[in-house]
Amino acid sequence: MRQITASTDHPAAADAPRLVISCEHGGHRVPAAYSAAFAGTETLLLSHRGWDRGALTLARQMAAALNAPLFAATTTRLLVDLNRSMGHEQLFSAISRGLGTAERQAIIQKHYRPHRDAVEGRIADAIAVHGAVVHVASHSFTPVLDGVPRRADVAWLYDPQRPGEALLARRWMEAFARQAPGLQLRRNYPYQGRSDGLTALLRKRFSSTVYVGIELEVNQRFVLHAGAPWRALRTALVASLAMALGQGRAENLR
Repeated sequence: MRQITASTDHPAAADAPRLVISCEHGGHRVPAAYSAAFAGTETLLLSHRGWDRGALTLARQMAAALNAPLFAATTTRLLVDLNRSMGHEQLFSAISRGLGTAERQAIIQKHYRPHRDAVEGRIADAIAVHGAVVHVASHSFTPVLDGVPRRADVAWLYDPQRPGEALLARRWMEAFARQAPGLQLRRNYPYQGRSDGLTALLRKRFSSTVYVGIELEVNQRFVLHAGAPWRALRTALVASLAMALGQGRAENLR
């Protein structure tokens, strides 16, 4: 696991909730110790099953523009999925499940726990200092899954039972729609925001009065086509997030 940490200073007002950015599927790197197990899987590693294409580029831009800490990993999710809980059936892929018990435990200690603990620790610190935190997890999704097109360009995943998350998702989506009209925007699609993931775990750790967690999902068609549309999409997402965070005081997101 390679962790990327940006500045921890934030330019927003002192009473604004602290912003933390994470990216759980930022790369498709296979550690040298497991190269034999992944031999011949190059195509799979480069697919959506190996990583979230473009998610780290967007996460870096959000963190840099908003001067937020970034925690990201570039090890392939096929080794261990950092967005799955311990014991989840998809924590290990079909490839890594074939490794021995001791090897899987070593993977947990070296590649899984450092990222999860770093994000959770930074969020706990931000809450202790500032009283509230906004956590954005940057992800992307394949345009077509099992032959079925995904009917969204950008989506925001959150827990509808947590008012602060619903409010921020709505603000961000509305601000983004003004920045980039004509795109198909969804909430809790193509996955449910309450499904297993890092934000779901953190909701168990921290109450809705102090923690607001959003998973941002971007259609990988923008990344695959690259060029000006992908750059414009990232710029609009960053600008609209800044606008959404600038509306109201921290307690209004709780």
